Amino acid sequence: MALHHRLTRRTQLALAGLTAAGIAAAAVVVPNLTGHDTPDTVAADTAYGPEPEADSGLVTQADQISSLATATMSPDTMINRARTWLTANGGHQVPYSMQRTWKDGYRQDCSGYVSMALALGKPGLNTVGLADSRNGVTQHLSSTSGLRKGDLLIDASTTDGDFRHVVIFEKWANSSHTSYWAYEQRGSHGTTHRILSYGIGKDHYDPYRPVKLGGGNGGGGGGQLPTPSASWPVLKSGSKGTDVRTAQYLLNARGYDIAVDSSFGPRTRTATVRFQKARSLAADGVIGPKTWSKLITTVRYGSTGQAVKAAQTQLKVYGYSLTVDGKFGAKTKAATLAFQKSHHLAADGVIGPNTWRALLGTR
Repeated sequence: MALHHRLTRRTQLALAGLTAAGIAAAAVVVPNLTGHDTPDTVAADTAYGPEPEADSGLVTQADQISSLATATMSPDTMINRARTWLTANGGHQVPYSMQRTWKDGYRQDCSGYVSMALALGKPGLNTVGLADSRNGVTQHLSSTSGLRKGDLLIDASTTDGDFRHVVIFEKWANSSHTSYWAYEQRGSHGTTHRILSYGIGKDHYDPYRPVKLGGGNGGGGGGQLPTPSASWPVLKSGSKGTDVRTAQYLLNARGYDIAVDSSFGPRTRTATVRFQKARSLAADGVIGPKTWSKLITTVRYGSTGQAVKAAQTQLKVYGYSLTVDGKFGAKTKAATLAFQKSHHLAADGVIGPNTWRALLGTR
């Protein structure tokens, strides 16, 4: 079923729920997309609705727009700001609300969240305000093929029967560029980091680029980024996708016998904790920057094994046609050289710490 049909169905069910139970959330069908290369469709709750209008006291007013023209920030800074709401509520995500503002002064709905990530004026623009070029906050992109870290996918219209929504693009989730990792503030869930396909294909989402993001925007779709701006992904229980698969290969390379299934389950967490203890790291079972830096291993022409499979898995995400066979041969070296050149790295064909960080952090 096409995504816009699912969204329309979501709206119909949500309205039915509102009629029957006041402000109660309605059960709907939406794309859950929790980390697989092929997104799933499952039942979920929603509390999306018509956001506060532009003249609401919960929205940054037109005469305050000039205050939005603050200094530029890097895409990584924006993403790091977005991450804070995942744990800001006593270690949990900030709850969703169109009527309340969080402790930092930003409205707790999708556009308030994006306004916070971009450090726009409080309490934040609404979705229409983010998409309106007259506000000077974003510029519309011609297609999703050029999406880069920090870009937005926005459905700013209600004429299609759907509620307005906006999500933050982080990086592509697969080599075919049909889904991507995103941050969003969503009804009945609050702040989430998951794989989505909004805007990829025929639906009502359009791609936008925040104008305040600095040059060298680090993302997917061909964006080029010097390695120092790349961000290691953070993986934990429940995470899914290519990065988890890569981590599992690397854990196996370190002697931990776990299934490579792209799902961060109990056995992957146990192996991570054991690895962290062995390397005198905080044994929290979360693979973040410090754990990645110890987990990766340098591979080069002639190398074989699980670490090579991890590298080949990452290279394939960027569109390089490789077989994940654990053999660092001529094709893997050629792909490595091409990747290094396109990301302004020393083009030596060796996958060391800088190349690993770019592979994992610049989609």
